[in-house]
Amino acid sequence: MKRFVAIAACGFGLAGCTGLGMPSFSLPGFGPSTTTIQFESQPPGAEARTSTGQTCRTPCSLAVAGTEFTVTFGLNGYQTQTIPVRISDATEMVDPNTGTSPAPRMVPNPVFAELQPVPPPAAARRRAPPPRRQQPVAQQRPAPSQQPAPAAPAPAPAAAWPPPPTR
Repeated sequence: MKRFVAIAACGFGLAGCTGLGMPSFSLPGFGPSTTTIQFESQPPGAEARTSTGQTCRTPCSLAVAGTEFTVTFGLNGYQTQTIPVRISDATEMVDPNTGTSPAPRMVPNPVFAELQPVPPPAAARRRAPPPRRQQPVAQQRPAPSQQPAPAAPAPAPAAAWPPPPTR
């Protein structure tokens, strides 16, 4: 019975060490393979967040598992953009020396997003007032030598005394 308790205690002790950076012993060809994917955006500096939970600031690259996923690019002042990434069969033939086929490719690689600015709020999009019409340019007066002589002033009308009442 003591042996069973000792073996169980060692088993539980070792099980607690699995998350502490112990190397994993996985055989090639088993489990998901990882591929490095480049992420770029215009303007640069956007946050690229994969649907698997990984994030980085563009331009950057991440090692992702060989599964299909989406990437969402976000930057303050710009609309977010989501791009799907899928697995594409490798176009190379099977290596005749080793008999292995190349790993599948992730498409697109690099993943590029051109972010569009956020449109202004509806209140700011009001129509601008129409431009004012320009006043026509006054005709230039002819030179004094070409001006006709001023006419004599007209006689003032006779004013009645007292002036008429105003309404």
